[in-house]
Amino acid sequence: MTVDMGLTGKVAIVTGGGAAGEGIGNGRAACILLARAGAKVLVVDRDLALAERTVAMIAAEGGTAAAASYDVTESAQCKAMVDDAVGRWGRLDLLDNNVGIGSRGSVVEESEETWHRVMRVNVDSMFLTCKHAIPAMIASGGGAIVNVSSISALRPRGLTTYTVSKGAVIALTQAMAVDHGKDGIRVNCVAPGPVYTPMVYSRGMSDAARRNRKTASVLDIEGTGWDIGNAVRFLLSDHARYITGHTLVVDGGTTLRAPERESQEH
Repeated sequence: MTVDMGLTGKVAIVTGGGAAGEGIGNGRAACILLARAGAKVLVVDRDLALAERTVAMIAAEGGTAAAASYDVTESAQCKAMVDDAVGRWGRLDLLDNNVGIGSRGSVVEESEETWHRVMRVNVDSMFLTCKHAIPAMIASGGGAIVNVSSISALRPRGLTTYTVSKGAVIALTQAMAVDHGKDGIRVNCVAPGPVYTPMVYSRGMSDAARRNRKTASVLDIEGTGWDIGNAVRFLLSDHARYITGHTLVVDGGTTLRAPERESQEH
């Protein structure tokens, strides 16, 4: 059963759409939820096997999806990714930029190599995917883009390079919203708080650290990939037709409190 959100028959690309095992990360959740709403989803991940597992989950529910592996830090690969989606389904309507990596430390502590790598993965990738996706969306009559940022862009806490990169994502989102509103393209941003995803628990997070993250929320509940996926689907859907250039914070109210512990990293 699909949910009527104006997404039926639309074509979406979700980068970072895989996840370890049966886990539900932000990207995998968005893929599944978009497919449930009737979209056709190109699930992109650096690890093809992880993308294929997401596609299998979608297929088990009767949805339409295909798996692909592209390096979204390379312009030619981003063009090939867009051409792949258009070649399969004849159009491109939606893009969820979900790729990102973290870092820790001040500008004094951070290496120049890591600074450049984080900017390349977290910012350049979104610039490049949008550079190639937007013309395809214009040819399809318009579309919607969601870029995934972080509450670290709004509340710095010892993750300086990561914070700067995610702040740039918000600025890029707003600039593209202004540039391409005339083309019928909406561009929004989701800023997740400390959600528990396969990427987080693969780092071996202790039970105590997990409890600390949970209590950072004023709701005293733990966020999951589904919470971020639902936000992404909403902003890509026709339900958000009058929303663009917006940053939707999905953090259970964490940013309403002063920074407490670095273990809240997401």
